[in-house]
Amino acid sequence: MKKSILSVAVMLLFATFMIMACTSADKGPAELAVKAAEEAINAAKTEIGKIAPEEIAALENALASAKEKLAKKEYKAALEEAQGLVGKVKDVVAGAQAKAVEAKAKAEELTKQWTEMSEGLPKMVESLQSRVDILSKAKKLPKDLTADKLAEAKAGLDAVKEEWAKAQESFKAGNVADAVSMATSIKEKAVKAMETLGMKAPEAATATKS
Repeated sequence: MKKSILSVAVMLLFATFMIMACTSADKGPAELAVKAAEEAINAAKTEIGKIAPEEIAALENALASAKEKLAKKEYKAALEEAQGLVGKVKDVVAGAQAKAVEAKAKAEELTKQWTEMSEGLPKMVESLQSRVDILSKAKKLPKDLTADKLAEAKAGLDAVKEEWAKAQESFKAGNVADAVSMATSIKEKAVKAMETLGMKAPEAATATKS
């Protein structure tokens, strides 16, 4: 990414020098300025088009406007628009750079959350299943547990296992944010089922994330 941004920066610097050299409003300087702006936009599009598609589209529209003025022999207007475009490209590249850094940080945080959940949730499911099996075979339920509550916990456990499988599929498909969201909901259901059975949920599972 750094190498790509650097190549765009070099192109922008070149375009800036080219346009600074265009001080008169005749055809030649206007054509040169429009060409320099177009090259800067193309370089930015190649490197950050996927990060900032809307911004690139706006730059291309502005370039089309400058080209239209050039075709109409409105050289002064075309020159001025082209000169302004290079500055706009710089802003878009800087914004995309910040956006990429933010997206990377968010992806890393989501992956971290998923790793923690994928380690903790299976253990909770295993504990729940063990407790359900024991209580299902018991001749008498604990004083604070009714048959209805046990049935509710069993249903909750079944839902947890089914939804966890779906969350894993979502993660494998690359939908990390969706997988984490699903896992968060699953964790809440698992905690509720454990509380229904009189079990103590792991501290990490009940902690409120700041």
